[in-house]
Amino acid sequence: MKANSKTAKRKRTFQPSPIDKKQFILPLLMCFVGLGFNIGGTTAVRTFDMPFYFDTAGTILISFMGGYVPGIMVGVATSLIKCIGDINAIYYAPVSICIALVTVYLHRKGWLKTFRNIVLYTCLITTIAAVLGGELSWLVEDNPEEIFAGGAVGVLRYWLIEFCDKAMSVAFTCVMLYLIPDRVRKKFELTLWMQDNSVDQKELEEAAHNKNYRHPLKRKIVVALGIVSVAIAFICAVTCVELYRKFMIDQQSRIGQSVARIAASFVDGDMVDRYLDEGEAFRSYQETDANLTKLLENSEQIAYIYVYKVMSDGCHVVFDVDTEEEQGANLGDVISFDEAFMEYLPDLLAGKEIQPVISNDKYGNLLTCYIPIYNSDGECVCYAAADISMDNLNIYRKSFLIRLITIFVSFWILVLAIGLWLAKYHLILPINAMAKVTDEFDYTDEYARKRNLQNMRRLQIKTGDEVERMYWALVTTIEESTCYFEQSKQQTEKVNKMQEGLLMVLADVVENRDESTGSHVRKTAAYVEITIKKMRSLGYYKEELTEELAHNTIRSAPLHDIGKIAIPDAILNKPDRLTDEEFAIMKSHAAEGRTIIERAIETMPDVGYLAEARNLAGYHHEKWNGTGYPEGLAGEEIPLSARIMAVADVFDALVSRRAYKEPFSYEKAFSIIKEDAGTHFDPYVADAFLKASDEVVIVADRFAE
Repeated sequence: MKANSKTAKRKRTFQPSPIDKKQFILPLLMCFVGLGFNIGGTTAVRTFDMPFYFDTAGTILISFMGGYVPGIMVGVATSLIKCIGDINAIYYAPVSICIALVTVYLHRKGWLKTFRNIVLYTCLITTIAAVLGGELSWLVEDNPEEIFAGGAVGVLRYWLIEFCDKAMSVAFTCVMLYLIPDRVRKKFELTLWMQDNSVDQKELEEAAHNKNYRHPLKRKIVVALGIVSVAIAFICAVTCVELYRKFMIDQQSRIGQSVARIAASFVDGDMVDRYLDEGEAFRSYQETDANLTKLLENSEQIAYIYVYKVMSDGCHVVFDVDTEEEQGANLGDVISFDEAFMEYLPDLLAGKEIQPVISNDKYGNLLTCYIPIYNSDGECVCYAAADISMDNLNIYRKSFLIRLITIFVSFWILVLAIGLWLAKYHLILPINAMAKVTDEFDYTDEYARKRNLQNMRRLQIKTGDEVERMYWALVTTIEESTCYFEQSKQQTEKVNKMQEGLLMVLADVVENRDESTGSHVRKTAAYVEITIKKMRSLGYYKEELTEELAHNTIRSAPLHDIGKIAIPDAILNKPDRLTDEEFAIMKSHAAEGRTIIERAIETMPDVGYLAEARNLAGYHHEKWNGTGYPEGLAGEEIPLSARIMAVADVFDALVSRRAYKEPFSYEKAFSIIKEDAGTHFDPYVADAFLKASDEVVIVADRFAE
């Protein structure tokens, strides 16, 4: 409960940080200035009737100073404002956008710092403007051929004019950049930096392009925005084109029906039979034919005008006005029904009015409007028809689609740039900042853990949304984890001390039963520690004798004789030498000790030092030559910890007083250890023990006193 109360006090109520509006003021003012340069330049060249545009100078300047979003915004806004005087200006926005994109990219790559590269850059944007602008002119202008008049010479002249225009814009930009100091210029860059200023933005941007991420967040956002926007644009484009097509058909149908009605007014329904019988000899026929011819000549959108008498065997020609390209059918000719009219045939034979019909036959793709002609009795005697070519409609629809795509591309790039800009500063950079700090976390010591928290707090992410909330939740989690880590470390240290104390108590219990051993467990533990340190300094068993093994061996050394707890007091404390039977029982303490430790391991499997305690207890009486007990292991079959304990155990037994012997001198004991190296003892362990003899003697003297 106490820990929970402390945790509750550390909880931070999330309050979104307000966005610093100062970050937007200067960049927006800069955009207006760039827009003013573009519009002012265009107005100036038009006033003096110069063959230039000078409408990209502001775009180039703002792209240098502000980045992608301001450059694109200025380019699109320039085209929108120019639409007031020239509606086609909006279709050239992609040219300005491409120039802005190229400018920012090359500038950030550091390629525009020499005169040579600036000239090449000018040629590049000139080519973009000439090629892309020329193609757009060809697609959307009414008289595109004027742009490329004169063939190759005309194209070269057009490119040179563009080059001069872009060269003036680049020169203007260079002058402005020279006059504006770098420290002032940086204030105009449109950013939305949401972190503390001490965080290196470039370093985070490099982390965002880490190749270890197969699908980085930026790419996912681009793909998502791209797919969604293109899908929406496709649906809108199809809908708009279809609506435009229907609108144009309706408009053309009204025109065709109006012309057909006028043609029908020229024909006297009561005279149709005489027209068919007498033909051109009939004066009224000649007058009517002349009127129909004038009507066709005055109707630009009408391809054909004719009058048919519809009968069951086909359409009988009454009038068919000649055109410049084709002569009309002769009077009385029978025209077979086109397949497109078959569904309307019953209504035509009945003299009813039908809706305009679209057909595609030998005369082309036509929209036909039929208007019935009645006699004085109200009977339909024939039909006046006007054909409108649908080829023009297809051309208009194609032009409309191209204009629509051009506008979409312009605003799609603008929206994509703004979306990526917001994602970069609200998602990518803040998340990378947190990831970078967490990747560098160090848990080695208390100072390192506190430094982790300080580094995370230093970010000070202020997006004002869920990302900031996640940041503060992460800070709180790290703070709590640091506190819990320290508490856990303290508890672990207490447990370790308690375990060590219990080990010594248990060792003392065993030792107190053996009245002849004195401080044997403490002395041997000290000898083991001295030997291990010397072995590591000499490089003996470097790979095997790790820090962990050394620690566990020293810690568990007092338990090496734990098996003696199972030996009867009569044998353990016998004042004379043991008989063979008694010695056999005494030797069983090694196996008994191993069994006791194994039982402890079953209850505490995660306590690593118990594994070495088992080795020490079970094998410290094994000999290097294989003549030891309880299993007769030899050489490196014997665990290293037990081989170390063997030397310490024998040395202490030699220099200690026993009921059946006097203590040996240190010199005699060391000489025995040396003689038995390679037979009883591991030669490397014995060598390290002997080379640390001064320290061993100090320990032995201290306990003797």
